[in-house]
Parts: sequence; structure tokens; C-alpha cells
Amino acid sequence: MLGVPKPSPVLLPPQPYSLPSQQYQQPPIGPAQLSSSLAALSLQAQAPEALRVVNLLQERNLLPPGPIPAPTPCLPQDLQKLNCNPEVFRCTLTSIPQTQSLLNKARLPLGLLLHPFKDLSQLPVVTSSSIVRCRSCRTYINPFVSFLDQRRWKCNLCYRVNDVPEEFMYNPVSRSYGEPHKRPEVQNATIEFIAPSEYMLRPPQPAVYLFVLDVSHNAVETGYIDVVCQSLLENLNSLPGDSRTKIGFITFDSMIHFYNLQEGLSQPQMLIVSDTEDIFLPTPDSLLVNLSECKELVQDLLKSLPQMFAKTMETQSALGPALQAAFKLMSPTGGRVSIFQTQLPTLGIGALGSREDPNQRSSAKDVQHLSPATDFYKKLALDCSGQQVAVDLFLLSAQYCDLATLGCISRYSAGSVFFYPSYHNQHTPAQTERFQKDLKRYLTRKIGFEAVMRIRCTKGLSIHTFHGNFFVRSTDLLSLPNINPDAGFAVQMSIEENLLDMQVVSFQAALLYTSSKGERRIRVHTLCLPVVNSISDIFAGADVQAITGLLASMAVDRSVTASLTDARDAMTNAVIDSLTSYRTSVLAIQQPGLLAPACLRLLPLYILGLLKQKAFRTGTSTRLDDRVFAMCQLKCQPLAYLMYLVHPSLYRLDTLINEGPQNIDDHIISQPRVLQLSVEKLIREGVFLMDTGSEFYFWVGRNCNPVFLRQVLGVQSYADVPLNMFRMLHFNHLPELDTAESGRTRAFIGWLREQRPFYSVLHVIGEESPLKSIFMQNMIEDRTESALSYYEFLLHVQQQVSK
Repeated sequence: MLGVPKPSPVLLPPQPYSLPSQQYQQPPIGPAQLSSSLAALSLQAQAPEALRVVNLLQERNLLPPGPIPAPTPCLPQDLQKLNCNPEVFRCTLTSIPQTQSLLNKARLPLGLLLHPFKDLSQLPVVTSSSIVRCRSCRTYINPFVSFLDQRRWKCNLCYRVNDVPEEFMYNPVSRSYGEPHKRPEVQNATIEFIAPSEYMLRPPQPAVYLFVLDVSHNAVETGYIDVVCQSLLENLNSLPGDSRTKIGFITFDSMIHFYNLQEGLSQPQMLIVSDTEDIFLPTPDSLLVNLSECKELVQDLLKSLPQMFAKTMETQSALGPALQAAFKLMSPTGGRVSIFQTQLPTLGIGALGSREDPNQRSSAKDVQHLSPATDFYKKLALDCSGQQVAVDLFLLSAQYCDLATLGCISRYSAGSVFFYPSYHNQHTPAQTERFQKDLKRYLTRKIGFEAVMRIRCTKGLSIHTFHGNFFVRSTDLLSLPNINPDAGFAVQMSIEENLLDMQVVSFQAALLYTSSKGERRIRVHTLCLPVVNSISDIFAGADVQAITGLLASMAVDRSVTASLTDARDAMTNAVIDSLTSYRTSVLAIQQPGLLAPACLRLLPLYILGLLKQKAFRTGTSTRLDDRVFAMCQLKCQPLAYLMYLVHPSLYRLDTLINEGPQNIDDHIISQPRVLQLSVEKLIREGVFLMDTGSEFYFWVGRNCNPVFLRQVLGVQSYADVPLNMFRMLHFNHLPELDTAESGRTRAFIGWLREQRPFYSVLHVIGEESPLKSIFMQNMIEDRTESALSYYEFLLHVQQQVSK
């Protein structure tokens, strides 16, 4: 098990550090010295807009014109400018209540949302023979500690006074001595350390990649094998790693096929194990090979694999035994297993039967079978986690595959799940395109191996529930055999001891991992927030998007452990409870209507969006695997991407010329307003773009201006829009026409695409398009046969609040 042992005694640094001591300058005020000056910074003085009273039943246009920024904590300027980027680390409440009873009174959820391994354009990296940490609670030194004098610092989590090591007196950035408070560790809330040997329980593992492919008749029919092999051939040199990188392949149908790729062979050698009851490795030493030494054999295999099984009539799928084989092969080193599966496993251990009744897909009653049918996949995932192996699952299927069960292999091993329903190379070009783009990102993105993450918080606060893909190894230690830059996590917190004498509290997430180049590294994020004692200050600091993200994760758990109905009720009650508390405890004068503070004005809309989302909707036909995948995404997506799922963005495109253009990275990008998700915003004379994160819907109105169609789509009129644009379900990219309108439209869509790591497919749809129904389902403010309109939902909430 990877631990974080205490640093060994540090040798005094060599000459350049031991300069004569200079006169110590008292650094700027730190959190521990904050006095009543912070209390005087009452949030109401700072944030009157956050507490502005909004009558939700009267004010219709609540959406801001563009992206919603995270609220800024009410801290002194010098502290706030050092605070952690909210895209990496944010809290549902940017003002922490002094007591649990005050939190209970506000009836708002308290929790953290993290994106700990996010791709960052700037990341300070420190190499040091000793990493300075609190001797008592092991917190890493950070911008929110306080220096009592030149030789002592006080921990901001447990308040222990620690000595400043001699080496820390020297600042490698300014090359000066005697100003420890100016070191990069104390100037950056996010920092990465290259760890010394005491942070390793074994030599850092190499990057090891094992690909496990379903080659049954069903799999071959979809054509996915060609795409995987082609993508691997194109990206083989871009796999993260070094000269030690290893790679291997297993294929399976009713039998397990291994591939001997040992250096010196003239071609890859297939080894077949037909006894799936008792899996063994035929040649353990030549199945995972050094990529740089055996690259030609690997390329030969990838070129020949698609043809090897082209004529197969094997329909069985021994996924469980294939996974057992992968576990045996990877256990000695750890690494990443990528599974590609196209049907229900039918043979050997882990075989499953269909649990979905298609007649119940539209049921308004409770949805069954959201929990796993067997614990085989969870147990195997925990075994994998213990050996530093993560399993990523790519599910490509038109049939029910029981993702609720299969997904456990990734969930508990810190893997990822990718889902391509109804995948077929020819018949669903949009899915194929997304699969190709996702694979390229997946194969080339940064990866961390044998990782653990610990979240610490100031004494008095405690963490009690984690959300995401991992195994909780001890109360606060997450085991992450792999960590990737697209993984998000959430945690719930409570206040165990009153924070009465504290002005601020801090949270620190430390991620210890092995880079693909074999370096042991520690990425540390520290967040500082003020403590308040008035309920209005708590509300003023509420972060509506973070609250929505945390409630979504909690609701997914509730759906599985209790029922979907319970989860839906809990989300609705969260809105009712918070607005009731606001009405009774914050508003001085009672007024008619449904009242909310401006900072929470979008909470009912976001919760309604969740209730209508695939994960939680009822009464609308929803395949069980689609529902479970939506739940996986809500639990594992970082908040920025999760919000696309909750509330897609709608823009009008045929009026971009009037929409305040901005200069972004030397490109002029129009910035159209975000519109309400209601049919009343659509007009037949217009062209609209809906951004749901993974998809763009380019909606063309029947009476759209022919000039726009000519300049952007290259057609004369609506009637001339090629049928394949509407019927083929996707239209890769807008044509690159030499017109200002085409340039503007493509620049705007390109700018949206650049803001996410995954690929968004573009669908051009008209009023006759088969995709129109999906487009309309995202109009969450409108009424459907089975769900309330936004206005009706507000009336329901008001009725409960007024009781």
C-alpha cells in the first residue's frame, strides 16, 4: 500500500543557502493573525447583489447573458489573490457557518467539488530534498499558514507551531535568503512537488497499458475494432511514458486469446486459452512487452487484428474470465486496462442475463435494477485497486449491457466509463466520430499511476462522504490506481466542533502520484474561506452551481441505495428547504411570491433540469443503460462539464453580427446571449445552437433568412438543405465558406469546443429531423406529458414553502 511516510531528518543544505541571517521582515498578515478586521468585512457590505430579493414567479429572465462565474469568497484582498482557482477546488458555501446548528438552520448542503488533476497552463513545480509539512497533522505548507517569526510557522489546519527548516530559508525563485514567506509553496495555492524517495514504498512503476478487446461476431459487426487499431497505430508514439513503457493485448469471445510479442519473433503469436473456468497466463513474460523494443510487432498486430476475426461466428462473450486474465497479467506492475465490450457477458464467471423490461422504460413508477446484479465486478475492481490497476470500460452496444453491473469494474478501480449506444461504423457516423476523437484524447492525455488523494480540513470540520470513482482506503484516503485530467470528485462535510474563535478555515487536497515518466509527484491544492456567524452571510456566499453538482452526486447515490423516487423528492426538498429557510430566517419583511436571494435564483431551474435529465427523469422512455451512464457522468464529471448536462446553453446564431464581439487570444469571437430553454424562444425565422456538452444541435428554422443559409451552409433555401444533413443525424463541420457570416459562426462554435477536453458532435436539424425530439427534451422550461414546466415547478415549490 502506498503511504505517505514522515520525512526523514533533513541534512542542512550546502553553501548557497547558509548566508548570514538578514533582518526578518514581518510578512503580510496571515489567516491566524486575522482579527476582527475580517468580521467587520460583513458579507452584506460586500455582496448586496447576492442577497438582492428576487421574486421567481415574476422575474422570467433570470439567466445571465454569459457564463456564471464562481462567487468570490469574502476575504482580505491579499489572501483572496492567493486562493485556489475555483475550477480546481470550490465549496458549496464560500462562507462557512460557525456551527452545525447554524448550517442546519440555513438548510444548504456543505461540500467540496474537486478537479484535482486538471490540465493547467501554469503549474509551479518544486524540487526539494525536504517537503515542509506540519509535524502534527501533516498539512503541506501553503499560502494560508502564518509565520510567527523567521524560524517558526503556524499550521492553518491544526494550529501547531512548527520550525522552519534551514533549507526553506532560501528562496530559489528570487535567490535570496531569509524570507521563507516568499517561497513558491507559500505564494501558490496549487503547487506540485517532485517527491523524494521517502514518498515511495517501491520504485515508481512504468506506464503499462493493456488493451482487452471483445472480438465476438457482434463486436466485429459494429466495426469498432478497425477504429481502435487505427487510432492506436496513429497514437502509439504519443502514449504517455518513457523508455520503460509496456503494452499488451488480449482478445476474447468464448475463449481468451493472448498475444506473444516478444522481441525476436518474426510476427505476433496468438495463444488461445479455451478453459475459461480456470484462467492461466500461457507465457507470462512475453505478453506485456517494452513498447520501444517491440514496436514493430505491436504495429503488425494492430494492422492484422481487424482481419483476424472478420469471419467469426462466435457469439459468446467471456468478459469475466478476460478480466481475470488481465488482472493476473497486470498485478506485478500495476497500470491501466482498457476494456472494449459490445454485449452482455454470457459465458463463465461474471455472466449476466438481461434485467431490462423495454415496456417499463416510460414508467412513471420506480426504476428497478440500478444496483449491480452480482458483486463479481466490484470485488475484482477492489483486487485491481490493491495492485494499482485501474480498468476503463468502453461500452459500444445497441443492446442492453447492464452498465449498472459492468460499471463497477471502473468505479471501484478509479477507472472511467465511455458509452456509445447503438454504435456502428457505417450506420452511426456521429458515434464513430465521437469514438475516434475520444480515443485520441484518451490515449494521449496525461495520466498518473499508483495515486492516493487525501483531503484535510481545519480542526472542527469533518468529511463524511466521497463521490467519484475510487476506493476509500481509510477514512480520508482515496485509492486511485490511475488519475486522469478529466476526473472530478465531490465530498460532503459537516461541522463537528464549533468554529467560534476562527476567522477563516482551510481545505487541502494532496494528490500523490507517479507520472508517466516515472517521477513520484505530489500536487497540492489549498482553499481558504471565511467563517461567518449570521445566516444572511451564509446565503450571500452560496455557490449555486457547486450546490447543484453536490446535490446531483448525492441524488445518484440515493437512487441506488433507496429509490429513484426518493432521489427526486430529495432534490425537490433541497430547493424547498433552502428557500423556506431564506424566507423565515433572512427576509426581514415578508412579501408575497416565491422569493430567493439573487445568488440562488437559478437553483429551482437547475434542479428542474436534473429532474428532467436522463439520470432521474420518469415517464419519458429511457433505456436503463442510458440512465445509468448519465448517473456515472453526474458522479464523475468536473463541475464545469457537469453543468452542460444539467442546463444546456441555447444561442441564436443568425444575429451574431450584433452580438458584442470580444477579442479572445487574438481572435474576434461573437458573444451571443444565453437564452431560456423554452420553445417560446425559438422562432421560425431564426437559427439556433444548443450546446449540451457532448453535442451541438444546429437548429434551422423553416423561414430562416436565405442569405444566412447561403453564407453559412452554402445552400439557397431551407428546402435545399441536403436531406443527409437532417437525416444522417450529423454533419461533421459547417462548410468553410469565404463569407464573414461563415467565419463568425465557425469561430463561435470553435471557441465553445476549445473549452472542453472531449469532442462535441455537431448535428444540423430542421423541423422534420429525427433528432428534433431530443432537442425538444432539452427545453427544460416547457411542460411535457410527464413533467412540470418551470412555472408549474415554481408554483409547487411556493406551495410547500408557504405551508
